[in-house]
Amino acid sequence: MIILVFLVALLTSILSYLLISRRMTRKERSIALKRLAGENPAKKHVRGSQPPVLIQMADEVRGRLAMYLLERLRLKQAARRWLETAGLKWGAAGLTHRSVAFFLAGFLVVTIPTRNTSPNVALLAGAISGSLPLVYVRKKGARRIRKFEEQFPDCLEFISRSMRAGHAFSVALEMVHHEFPEPLSGEFRRTFEEQNLGQPLEIVLQKLGQRIPSMDVQFFISAVLLQKRTGGNLAELLDKLAHIIRERFKLRGRIRALSAQGLMSGRILAAIPAGVGVLMFMVNPSYARFFIDDPVGHELLAGALAIQFIGYLIIRKIVTIEV
Repeated sequence: MIILVFLVALLTSILSYLLISRRMTRKERSIALKRLAGENPAKKHVRGSQPPVLIQMADEVRGRLAMYLLERLRLKQAARRWLETAGLKWGAAGLTHRSVAFFLAGFLVVTIPTRNTSPNVALLAGAISGSLPLVYVRKKGARRIRKFEEQFPDCLEFISRSMRAGHAFSVALEMVHHEFPEPLSGEFRRTFEEQNLGQPLEIVLQKLGQRIPSMDVQFFISAVLLQKRTGGNLAELLDKLAHIIRERFKLRGRIRALSAQGLMSGRILAAIPAGVGVLMFMVNPSYARFFIDDPVGHELLAGALAIQFIGYLIIRKIVTIEV
């Protein structure tokens, strides 16, 4: 009972801290971000732009324990990269705080009703719920990359036309920021500003490739750097690259249509055990209550869910073909 009280108090403290700190600093951080980015605070802040380094460091001071844990696990840089790809401003420490809070919430949701009779199931529930923030970040990052890739061919053709009209490559990057929506606008705006502040073009483009881990972006970076070293017609090269990317989209659509049946079969196979379980509770509740009342039933149910989830991931991996 003492452990439960301690966990509830810890969870409440973490959630209160996150809520209060977010409300207290939201306005100040917004003004600071706009000033450091060289914008007028009276104007609306551009969505998708990342906080400056000083703001990120200030956020991490409040989460030194979380940052120490990430450094020990060698996940600090990966967490930052995931958040930048997703366009979120949580910070690596904020992601850790949310994961811990969700872990405690899932653990308590199972522990309190069962009175700590199934610690293994409670730990499994905590692990699943604790991974939800990371899953959200990865999903949001994947959606943002897909949206970036959809806009990218038009962007390459726009840069090509701008260079044929006599504009420099850096000026074309700035024009992309004004002519295209997010996330492409924010990423190229950041690339232009970093280059405008004196960073070499190679470093700036490498950072873009790290924020947007896409094969198309890597092709673009290689083309620009190769043209800078050897010379050539970059505008024509970008036009050909845009054509190749569009053809890849068409091929990807055909493959997705052909593999849709296998993916649907995997989803049906994953849903059958859950449907059988619900039917069992409706037809013979006394027989099915073994999985609710008995600790052994809890462990069997948790193991079955884990194996079912792994099987679904394997089927999805088989039917997913990268182009």
